[in-house]
Amino acid sequence: MNKKQIKKVVNKNIKVAQTKGKAIVKKSVKVANAKSSELKAMAKSGYKQLKKDMNISPVDAKKLEAKAIKEYEKIKKQMEVTAKKAETYMKKNPGKAALISAGIGAALAGAAALLLSGGDKKPAKRKK
Repeated sequence: MNKKQIKKVVNKNIKVAQTKGKAIVKKSVKVANAKSSELKAMAKSGYKQLKKDMNISPVDAKKLEAKAIKEYEKIKKQMEVTAKKAETYMKKNPGKAALISAGIGAALAGAAALLLSGGDKKPAKRKK
């Protein structure tokens, strides 16, 4: 391969990594939003149960609910900011993003291989 071909392949791989990285970030944000909605529902449920169990006043219960919702919104905002930072980093550093994506992929593949191999197999005994 000459330098031109190598450069073309590298650029293609960088674009593929960027595309996959964006997809991973978008999926992560989607999952995070779903989890945050789940947390919000759990907070409301916990609030109702707490109100019932502790016999707290409706005013205190409403304050508690407001705090829980405020925390939920804060976490959601932080996750959006983090996702935006990750996307910006990928745009500014495509080479590093490609390497990081490849590293994460290799780590996940290694973890999957360990899980699929069973991990509890004993090594074969060597004959003397």
